Amino acid sequence: MAWLFSATKRLHALLLSQHLYSNRPLSTVSLPDGSVASTTVAKLFPFLNCRRRKKLRKKLQSPRVAPIQRDAGRRLPAFEAVLERDSLLRFITRTKCYLSRLPGHRIPLADAGKLHRELGFPRGRKVSLFAARHPLLLHLPRLPPDSKPYLAFTPLMDSLLDEEHDLMDAMEHTRITTVRKLLMLSAGRRIPLAKLHHCRLLFGLPDDFRDRIHKYPEYFRVVVDPKDDRHVLELVEWDPTLAVSALERDFVPDEARVRRTFKFPMRHGKALPLEEDDEKRLDSLTTLPLVSPYSDGSGLDLWTVEAEKYRVGVVHEFLSLTLEKRAWIHHIVEFKEEFSLTKHTYQMLLKQPRAFYLAGTEMNWAVFLRDAYREDGTLIEKDPQVLFIEKLQNHALSDSEFGERMGERRIAGCRGEGKIVVPKS
Repeated sequence: MAWLFSATKRLHALLLSQHLYSNRPLSTVSLPDGSVASTTVAKLFPFLNCRRRKKLRKKLQSPRVAPIQRDAGRRLPAFEAVLERDSLLRFITRTKCYLSRLPGHRIPLADAGKLHRELGFPRGRKVSLFAARHPLLLHLPRLPPDSKPYLAFTPLMDSLLDEEHDLMDAMEHTRITTVRKLLMLSAGRRIPLAKLHHCRLLFGLPDDFRDRIHKYPEYFRVVVDPKDDRHVLELVEWDPTLAVSALERDFVPDEARVRRTFKFPMRHGKALPLEEDDEKRLDSLTTLPLVSPYSDGSGLDLWTVEAEKYRVGVVHEFLSLTLEKRAWIHHIVEFKEEFSLTKHTYQMLLKQPRAFYLAGTEMNWAVFLRDAYREDGTLIEKDPQVLFIEKLQNHALSDSEFGERMGERRIAGCRGEGKIVVPKS
């Protein structure tokens, strides 16, 4: 009888462990890197041996899966669903960028299987399975005489690329203004070209923007840094009409709302016998005005309220210049020297929950500009290029079982159910 009870116990543990890593929405939450963590793992531990219990606990405590929002009550499923969408569409996004630079917009399937990092699919998986998820945009033709399969764009995808190129040309002046404002934000009014190229998708810059900037010698100058031989983009002339942040524009029509957005707490007594003028002066120290992000913040003392106000203003203006009013932390850290940021950026943003929302995992998390989004996670004002991205995503998810599952999870996330699962490939 004892052996029967032991076998039943092991079978129960096996079924529970399979349920943990299944695609069912029960007791699971999605993470932007495609991992899955359980909210009811404690129920599994009594049925696992010590080694499996220790291994499972270590995996779930890893920064790869641990959510950046430790308090589950403060997590917003609508914002987490946005990151899940990006994670599920990472393959089509990176494949579009890579194949669009190749002649004929195609690559042999055997070679594509080796480019897991460039094409955005997990190492060891078949690239053909990921291409089959997007039948309207990708296909696997066989070209004579060798009849080897290729990964290539469909005619619909080629037409979308032409549409995107025309949109880039139409929005060129706007993107030039964005780059000018970024240079005005930076210390020394200069940024390495490699950093701008790495974050080009964040601001909607075309792949050939390094060639296009030479058409504007009145705005930009490209020099070679003698320290490391890097090409650096410098600002030629300061424009005071551009040195106005998004916060300063919003402060004029709605001062009360902007003041409630930020809070810089200072230690003081709970009840101070202050007159009205003194209370306003103290309120200006702990809330607004922020130090203008277009001022030179490199000379500020690091641990003063003015320096923190400056850094918060820089991050806010940086996010307001992006297409989707959000950025991954590695995008922000990319400009750490130019924006005079410190290693305590996470703690600084965490103290401003009304202005920013942090989503993702401890290893890779994103910052959202909350005022730019509605409660359901949609942008209030959409750039024409954002509308094109949404059009591309609709084609990528249409006519596929993968897209139907994604739509169901998006609806569940917007309803606040928080039961979103990343399917295993």
